[in-house]
Amino acid sequence: MARVHVVFYSMYGHVYRLAEAVAAGAREVEGTEVSLFQVAELVPEEALERTGAKAARMAFAHIPIAKSDDLARADAIIFGTPTRFGNVSAQLKNQIDQLSELWGKGELEGKPAGVFVSTASLHGGQETTILTLMAPLIHLGFIIVGVPYSVAELFTTTSGGSPYGPGHLAGADSQRDVDETEKTVCRALGKRVAEVALKLRR
Repeated sequence: MARVHVVFYSMYGHVYRLAEAVAAGAREVEGTEVSLFQVAELVPEEALERTGAKAARMAFAHIPIAKSDDLARADAIIFGTPTRFGNVSAQLKNQIDQLSELWGKGELEGKPAGVFVSTASLHGGQETTILTLMAPLIHLGFIIVGVPYSVAELFTTTSGGSPYGPGHLAGADSQRDVDETEKTVCRALGKRVAEVALKLRR
């Protein structure tokens, strides 16, 4: 079995729904065991309540918080984050910054990894966020996996998704839900990472 872990941060639930689609794609590959993990919240409670994020986060409150051991046990990891000014969220970066012990032991080397994102605006930094997150993943020794253009939806999406990874456009009011094209690109990434993980284990 190849263990595929989908590790994400979500504030309003969009990245969580992307994570579910990524996980669904990975589960299509026979011989995989897929688990979802979220990372710890850093935003003060009063700020979450004021913005409505606290209520939105209840939809995925059952997802366990990732620990470094969870990442060490994985054969592949797919990371999800909303963009923050064209960059990865502090919450997910905080989790990655705690991996120095695994880095020192080389425990993440040779494992495939992918990235998916959500933005409020069309040009809110989907590609810059993915590419920026890939830098520390390369330092940790991951093998980066993207989405090839054999996924036809990359030619038709008008909201999110690129060869670097799936994307979602949530809108300025965070009310736009994940559409079927975005989900298809997510499933494609999940499936491809799982396939690569199985091949590397053989």
